[in-house]
Amino acid sequence: MSAAAATFPGEAAIWRPKVNPWAIGATVSIAAFVEVLDTSVANVALPYIAGGLGASYDDSTWVLTSYLAANAIVLPMSGWLAEIIGRKRYFMYSLAIFTVSSLLCGFAPSLPVLLFFRALQGIGGGGLQPMAQAILNDSFPPEKRGVAFALYGISAVLAPTVGPMLGGYITDSYSWRWIFFITLPPVLLALYLTYALVEDPPFLHRIKRAGIRVDYIGISMLVLGVGSLQVLLDKGQEDDWLGSHFITTLAVIATVCLVTLVIWEWFRKDPIVDVRMFRSFNFAAANLMMFMMGFMLFSTLVLIPEFLQTLMGYTAGLAGLVLSGGGVVLLVMMPITGRLTSKIQARYLIAMGWLCLAVGLFYSAHQLDLFVSFRFAMWLRITQVVGVGFLFVPITAAGYIGVPPEKGNSVSGIINFMRNIGGSIGTSVVTTLIIRRSQYHQQILVGHTTVDTPTFRSSFRALSHAIAHSGLRDTDAYNQAIARFYGLVNQQARALSYMDTFWILGAFCSLMFVLAFFLKKNDPGAGGAVAAG
Repeated sequence: MSAAAATFPGEAAIWRPKVNPWAIGATVSIAAFVEVLDTSVANVALPYIAGGLGASYDDSTWVLTSYLAANAIVLPMSGWLAEIIGRKRYFMYSLAIFTVSSLLCGFAPSLPVLLFFRALQGIGGGGLQPMAQAILNDSFPPEKRGVAFALYGISAVLAPTVGPMLGGYITDSYSWRWIFFITLPPVLLALYLTYALVEDPPFLHRIKRAGIRVDYIGISMLVLGVGSLQVLLDKGQEDDWLGSHFITTLAVIATVCLVTLVIWEWFRKDPIVDVRMFRSFNFAAANLMMFMMGFMLFSTLVLIPEFLQTLMGYTAGLAGLVLSGGGVVLLVMMPITGRLTSKIQARYLIAMGWLCLAVGLFYSAHQLDLFVSFRFAMWLRITQVVGVGFLFVPITAAGYIGVPPEKGNSVSGIINFMRNIGGSIGTSVVTTLIIRRSQYHQQILVGHTTVDTPTFRSSFRALSHAIAHSGLRDTDAYNQAIARFYGLVNQQARALSYMDTFWILGAFCSLMFVLAFFLKKNDPGAGGAVAAG
């Protein structure tokens, strides 16, 4: 494909919004930030929600699952919805649904009512991220899109870090209902500013006038497949994966429906999810990398706080502060990377990002132990997110290379879907890895804590005597020594499982580093168009 063909010709090349694009960028980024924030802010409030509504903790986790499932269903079809409704109108409808449902969540009198409104909130939120990204793509000239995507990227990667800290503070200081009420002012502001500032490009008006038939079979397969997949990922570890009939049923439904969806949509003239775009290697590779970036970002976001809280006794607030250093680094790096996209080929920036991420994860695997200080734990988190700062903007830009402007809504919907699903799968995978590797290391360590091992025998005897000298009977001292050694074995086994998990994640990043060099060359000065030759 030539450079001319890859840039946005005709109306898309000369059209510019009537207002300053940075005002539009700030408007849509506010909405995207609040939506991403809402996916994580409720996590720490679940015990309070369960207590306040008279439900069990396990039942309260559906507050997260209902939102994520509805959100995941809407994301891949958001481009199709924007074509039917109009992008600006769809963005405003999504904001309105999100606002009303947030208010109703805060007033919910029971858990079933809350779950219904959370699902409605997820439907509204599903249109915000992809439409914000598509609006940015069309509002800025090609040479400034990197910085515009950086503005959006800050909201996408910073909000998950801020969410747990903000949610913990609100629930401790006020009430869990306020985690829903606090979203109202910024979303209402974004709704007003969208009405006043945002407009649809002319080529989107042409699409709307053409008319689109509703694909009921595709919608059904999407709802059943993606909904089942999201519930499976969120509840799988809790129910022992395929050991549960419920999870096994969801796995079968998800597999059958998603495979059917891909086949059905491939031959549709007007698909709700344009799977034919995956024929482009660049688009497919960009989506795979965005999936892996979400996988890495959210999995490490789980690993560090869980390690500090379960093994080192940190409070949720203190563990959240450890993550704050990484958030600050991303806040600084995103605009820098956005500017670099206009000077350096996207594939080189992406390769640098995966290399930094792999090195950071390998370093964490080597240095992590039960004696890390608060400062060093924050440093480990920073090493893990430096690479993400090089990834989000150029991967997003790479996904649009060579894509016609009228497909921009579909591109943003699929890319955001891949990142969110990557985050869900990453969280499930690392949670399962920690449990499985802990069991493995426990078996190995127990094999070295027998009476036949001289070192263990002498250490056990010394501990028993020390406990006995504190005033306990010999039998009680013996039992307490066994309990202490068992606790140490469990603690060491779990610490080793975290190290194993970081090694595995680092290996995945190394594979993505190699893949980055197979992406198409682009001309940074032309806003990411495919380079000639």
